[in-house]
Amino acid sequence: MKKTDNTYSRRSFLKVSSLSGGGFMLGISWLASAKPEENLAALNVEPIWQELTSYIKITPENVIKIFSPNPEFGQNVMTSMPMLIAEELDVDFKSIVVEQASYNPALFNRQFTGGSQSIRSAWKLLRTAGASARQMILTAASQAWNVPVSELTTSKGQVKHAASGKSGTYGSFATAASKLPVPKDIVLKANKGFRLLGTPQKNVEGPKIVHGQPLFGMDYKEAGMLIAMTERPPAFGMRLKSFDATVAKKMPGIVDVFTIQVYEPTQKLAMFDTRSFNEVIAVVGKTTWDVMNARKKLNVLWENAPDTKEIMNNRETIVPGGLESTTKHYADMLAMDKKPGQIQRKDGEPEKAFEAAKHVIERTYTAPFLAHNIMEPTNTFAHFQGNKVRFVAPIQGPDFIANTIATRLGIPKENVEINLARMGGGFGRRAYGHYMVEAALISKQANAPIKLVYSREDDVSGGIYRPTYQLTYRAAFDENKRLTAMHIKGGGIPESPLHANRFPAGALDNYLAESWSIPSNITVGAFRAPRSNFNAAAEQSFLDEISEYMGKDPIAFRLELLQRAKANPVGKNNDYDASRYMGVLELVRDKSGWGKPENTGKKRGVSAYFCHNSYAAQVIDLHVKDGQVIVDRVTSAVDCGVVVNPEGAKNMAEGAAIDGIGNALFGNLTFTDGRTDQKNFDTYRMIRHNEAPKKIDVHFVANETDPTGLGEPPFPPIFGAMANAIYQATGKRLYKQPFGNQLS
Repeated sequence: MKKTDNTYSRRSFLKVSSLSGGGFMLGISWLASAKPEENLAALNVEPIWQELTSYIKITPENVIKIFSPNPEFGQNVMTSMPMLIAEELDVDFKSIVVEQASYNPALFNRQFTGGSQSIRSAWKLLRTAGASARQMILTAASQAWNVPVSELTTSKGQVKHAASGKSGTYGSFATAASKLPVPKDIVLKANKGFRLLGTPQKNVEGPKIVHGQPLFGMDYKEAGMLIAMTERPPAFGMRLKSFDATVAKKMPGIVDVFTIQVYEPTQKLAMFDTRSFNEVIAVVGKTTWDVMNARKKLNVLWENAPDTKEIMNNRETIVPGGLESTTKHYADMLAMDKKPGQIQRKDGEPEKAFEAAKHVIERTYTAPFLAHNIMEPTNTFAHFQGNKVRFVAPIQGPDFIANTIATRLGIPKENVEINLARMGGGFGRRAYGHYMVEAALISKQANAPIKLVYSREDDVSGGIYRPTYQLTYRAAFDENKRLTAMHIKGGGIPESPLHANRFPAGALDNYLAESWSIPSNITVGAFRAPRSNFNAAAEQSFLDEISEYMGKDPIAFRLELLQRAKANPVGKNNDYDASRYMGVLELVRDKSGWGKPENTGKKRGVSAYFCHNSYAAQVIDLHVKDGQVIVDRVTSAVDCGVVVNPEGAKNMAEGAAIDGIGNALFGNLTFTDGRTDQKNFDTYRMIRHNEAPKKIDVHFVANETDPTGLGEPPFPPIFGAMANAIYQATGKRLYKQPFGNQLS
């Protein structure tokens, strides 16, 4: 049989099944004769299904359970990933039971939520699991009824044989099916044959969330559990010198106070590790209130830390000592901008084009550090016993931190058990699991189950931040105002945001991209659409300004450049597909009524960007009243390939718009002598309900491209659309974020 893109052999299925969560295993529990899951509690037994490793489970009563492997923090993968299986399994999605899988590297190779990769990486793998299960059930029915498989059909969890009138539930064939070998060849449905995918489905955990059922790490409790909090240095660039816990230990409910070294000085760090505030003081007690009060009574001396050596992914890095301040950050970045950068891309002869230019436009854009401000503060439960440790943790990438935990505790990785709690926000912050290492070390020292809790102030002042960035754009024009060259130079602390091979690279004959960076001891990490969230803001603001100078419509100008990149691209390393890029711009233009007479006089801005394999464009309508921006409407167009769940996809695009507007207007974390000037929501401004857009319209480009990611792509363009719309409303171009404090 000739294989197509939708055909998988038994060998290939077994090979990819570990990537999709162990593939398909029909598990028959000893509770199979019990009532459906909702009645298991009445039997006074534990729902043992939670402990089994099978991916799809079916009882004789036709209760179908699908485990969702990836951590959930509101992006709805716990609904969309099971939909992939249910589509090929051919079951009624509303009748199945969906459960969050625990961390299990033997079955699930990519239990990571981030990078907008969950659906993209699972697209064919999880569908293969569902299709394999359906085929095995059909084979079992064929053998039971002594009829050819080709004469059988399935619908909503039932097998039917039209000729004889026989029918049976999947559950009635589950035991026999589980004994069959995995089919040799699996043919997946063509996209046009989907019944479930592409239809809106409500969040499977919606009722639990609405009813306040315990889902989050903060909800977790266990008998004998103690509460722990940690005291960190008050500033980046400082370390613990000495402390006196005499008073704190005498406080009510306090069990112990001691220090822990989160990472050994010689330990090599891996992706998503961080040495931020490495030696900390742990306060352990009976209640959160007890621990918080005792922590205030610690008598601690801190000292400035020297330069330190760090080995990250086998590369040596020197982390500077000293107390850093925002004022110096911006001065250092401006100074660095005047020095030659590291050339990342060069097309044509940009230097000559600038020398011959009749006019040059140069603009510098800056953005501050940003805090994640997850709504559920950092927390985790850990219980170390013997040479094993068990967690209940809100974590985006359990596999990344499991290796570190095993190394730090000196135990086998297979002895690290992680039960995944629903996360009250992530955005990259919970990709870093140092708090799990802390909790495990505290549990080991205290010889008790521990729930580690950060306060909001801990999260803001001792966090992992979006870096501070700077980008300078230069454009050269001839005597006819034609664009002849572009030069982009970008850097930041401690990394550059530059994406050298993204648009408008590939659309210009003369193009130069340079980067630079300044080391820092302030801890940074992934923040929704890393680097892209600022790169898009600067790029799209600059394109708007030069289109105005050229006397061209902003959308028409972008389409003109993209048409060049499509028809006759410059260079071979362009990251983007010009056709898909044009598609979202054309869709947002049409859906927003851009250029239509009825919209004359509206203050609106446009922006479009490619990142994480997908494309997004937005038009924002707003007005400014008494120095306050009021967003009247956001029109959003997204090309993320096949949309698995339109309900969840729409929610993510809406959330990206609100999140982007809030960060563009208010996001600002500053430092004085290594300390964050902002500590909580009274000083770190977040968008409020009454500041959300009055209307958000979301539209998806209809195509049959395999899913390419959605959590991050609609976020970056918002910043540029906001800046461009504010200019239309005020006549003022904004080059420094946040925008909100520049309008009064």
